[in-house]
Amino acid sequence: MNEKSFDDIRIAKGYANRPWLHKKAIERVYEDTGRSGFCNGLDVGCGAGLSTKALKLICNHVTGTDISPAMVDVCKILYPQKNFSFFVNSGDKNRLPEKPYDIVTAAGMINWVDRESFLENMNNIMSKNGLLLIYDFGITDRMCDTAEYTKWYRETYLKNFPKPFRKENIWTQADVGKCFHIIKQISYEMTYSFSLENFVEFMSIQSNVNEKINDGQISEQQAKAWLRETLEPIFKDLNRTLIFKGYSWYLCKA
Repeated sequence: MNEKSFDDIRIAKGYANRPWLHKKAIERVYEDTGRSGFCNGLDVGCGAGLSTKALKLICNHVTGTDISPAMVDVCKILYPQKNFSFFVNSGDKNRLPEKPYDIVTAAGMINWVDRESFLENMNNIMSKNGLLLIYDFGITDRMCDTAEYTKWYRETYLKNFPKPFRKENIWTQADVGKCFHIIKQISYEMTYSFSLENFVEFMSIQSNVNEKINDGQISEQQAKAWLRETLEPIFKDLNRTLIFKGYSWYLCKA
């Protein structure tokens, strides 16, 4: 997926309204690592700021960076508080802070960066024993008590909107080198309830759909109309609960 796909005000506003599942991932930090009381945090690839907002739950001051100016502009509007700061930057070129970061989060962005450059940059800007949390969560082909959705997802949705290529390998200690130590890698499931209209809006900014919109193969209005028409028999004027699959990798700077 082209990085420019994210530099779009439509996508930025859509990301701001995504489910705030980042909160659940951040709330796991103490349980999974026993660490708390962070002072200066960085959220790399902050998107529209939901992951930065989540990091603020456990950190005094947070900085969010994203390669997309549109995303950063939305963040500055949504989070004007003094303990938030945002600027445009890529994940492997974040500038040196006045005070090293004792925690860095990267939510849903490592698939788009060069691993070695990213880790080299993190090593330069983080404090000794700093915690690097890499996490993400994605939609699955399952809804609670809704078998029709699984068939729709596999046979209808993916046929019309195939998944674009992305790197999805799990990092090993050999991958992260001597500068970082992998503390723990876990996977888990989360759920979120959608109305039909909310789910249509959510699915219309998925990379599968967005790629076709950006390529001019379909308009945003056409994509939403198709989603609404094919999903109506599944929702039947009810809310439906989607199952998300998430993961968290905890790395400590050596």
